[in-house]
Amino acid sequence: MPVNLMKVKKQSVLYYDKYPSTTNALSQVSLLPEIQGAITGIFFTEGTHVKKGEKLYEIDKRIYQANYDAAVANLEVQVGNLKQAQQDADRYEYLNKYNAVAKQQYDHAMITLLNAKNQVKSSEEAVKSAKTSLNYTVVYAPFSGTIGLSQVKLGNVVAVGTTVLNTISTDDPMAVDFIINEKQLPVFEKLESEKGHEATDSLFTILLPDNTLYPYTGKISVIDRAVDPQTGSITVRLVFPNPKYFLRPGMSCVVRVHNLEKTPQMLLPSKAVVEQMGEFFVFVAKDSVILNPAAQTDTGRRKKELLVVQKKVQPGQTIGPNVIIKSGINPGDRIVTDGVQSLHDGVQITTANKMAPTQGKGH
Repeated sequence: MPVNLMKVKKQSVLYYDKYPSTTNALSQVSLLPEIQGAITGIFFTEGTHVKKGEKLYEIDKRIYQANYDAAVANLEVQVGNLKQAQQDADRYEYLNKYNAVAKQQYDHAMITLLNAKNQVKSSEEAVKSAKTSLNYTVVYAPFSGTIGLSQVKLGNVVAVGTTVLNTISTDDPMAVDFIINEKQLPVFEKLESEKGHEATDSLFTILLPDNTLYPYTGKISVIDRAVDPQTGSITVRLVFPNPKYFLRPGMSCVVRVHNLEKTPQMLLPSKAVVEQMGEFFVFVAKDSVILNPAAQTDTGRRKKELLVVQKKVQPGQTIGPNVIIKSGINPGDRIVTDGVQSLHDGVQITTANKMAPTQGKGH
C-alpha cells in the first residue's frame, strides 16, 4: 500500500492551553427605590457609561418636599417653646434662691424646660428623616460603570425595595472567569504569586466569540476559595483592561494560557493519529525481511519489505493541524501520515508512486 512517511524529531513548540470562560463585572448592583412614587425624570442614555454620583432617576418629590418643610416649621416652633421654657426656668431659678416661689412651681418649670429640650431633639430627628426621604427622590449612580436598559418609564409608580429601576455594572477592568482541574491548581497558584512581574502579563489572552484575539492581556486577580468536591474543579478569575468598553458581562470567550514548557516536543500531523475506543495509535514503518522458500535464488528467498507496526501513543495539546505526542514513539521513528484508516498492524507498505495529498484552492 503506497503511503507517505515522516521522521519524528523533537522541536521547540509554542502553544496555548485553552479554557472556556465567561466575562463578568467586578461589581454589579440593581438599583431599587427607597421611597414610593411616580417616576418624573430619567437623565441617562441606556447602555452607556455613567460616572459615580451622576443623576439617573427622579421620583415625584412634592409630598416629600412638603413633609420636609412641615418638619422644619415644627422645629422652629419647638425652638421657640424651648426659648420660652428657658426664660421661665431662669426666672424661677432666681426666685427659688430667695424662697420667693412655691417649690411646686419651680419643679414644674424645670420639667417644662426638660420637655422642651426633648421636643427640639425629636423635631431635629424628624427634619433629618424628612430630608433623607427627600434626598431619596433622586437616584444617583453608586459607582462608575455601564448602565443597562431602564425597567421603568416616565409616570410608572415604583414601590419601596421591590421595583427594579435598572442595573449598573463596572466595565473597566472586566473579569474573565474560567474553571481548571484541581491538578492544575499548583501551576496557577505559582502564577498568582508572580502576578506582580511583567513577564507573566502576556501569559493570559482571550479569544472573543467571533474567534478574534482581544488586543489586551490579562492578569490573575483571584483563585476561588475552595475546590468543588463534586467535580474536582476550581474557578480562576482574570482581569483585563476594557478602556473602550468592548467586553460586556456574560460574553462567552476562550482563555489562552501561554504554556511555559521549554522542553522540545514530538509533533505529528493530527491525521496520522487514529482513535479506537478512546485510545490513540500511530503506524510506525519498520524494515523487515520476508522469506520466500520457493524462490530459486538467495536474493529471492530474502526480500526486504517495509511493514507497519501499530503503536499506542499519548497525545497532548493540539496545535492547528498538528498534535503533540507525549509518549509511545521515539525521535527517528518513521510515521505514516496518509491513508492510516486503511492500514492495520503488519501490512506491507511502500513509499513509491504515492501521490501528494490533494490541496484545496482555499486557505
